[in-house]
Amino acid sequence: MTAECRLYLITPPAIDDLAAFGRLLAEALDAGDVAALQIRLKDVPDTVIEAAVHALSPIAQARGVAVILNDRPDLAAKLGCDGVHVGQDDAGCAEARRVMGPKAMVGVTCHDSRHLAMEAAEAGADYVAFGAFFPTDTKDASTRAEPEILSIWQEFMEVPCVAIGGIAADNAADLAAAGADFLAVSAGVWKHADGPAAGVKALNAAIAEGLARR
Repeated sequence: MTAECRLYLITPPAIDDLAAFGRLLAEALDAGDVAALQIRLKDVPDTVIEAAVHALSPIAQARGVAVILNDRPDLAAKLGCDGVHVGQDDAGCAEARRVMGPKAMVGVTCHDSRHLAMEAAEAGADYVAFGAFFPTDTKDASTRAEPEILSIWQEFMEVPCVAIGGIAADNAADLAAAGADFLAVSAGVWKHADGPAAGVKALNAAIAEGLARR
């Protein structure tokens, strides 16, 4: 089992003011370790996604944070994102890889299924995402995963795994301890009572606690 687990930040479901959010993002990324930022904006015109990528990518990439676009390999490639994340109902992993090229990151939602995860790994995914582990208002989660799936995955597979779904500072340590390589968090940062920067700090502390238990 690897001895590393890092924060994978996901944008809120809607961003009303890109300039104001950009300032919050910078503060959050400066507050602690963040591996990646997924720009996840559902059911909006392409122009809105493009504007978000143009505004947020420089903030993240200047800090060594990879920018992942949700759902859209075509836009991710066009806009110079570091990678794309696709769900089971989106473009398949192989198609995403074809569009993005060999050097980009491709992540795949695998719900609570090791079978789907193994298929994604065999198709060349750079990471697989399991969840939801906890109740979440960020998206409609049709499946519930248990921490055991992370431990089993780590035991037998080398492709990194991401835990997602309702993760916050008060429950992150158990998932880090179970074997998650990354914890994908949205509301746990953006809706943190003391602000996003405090959310990042709290999650990094929880990750450290979980890693100490591996």
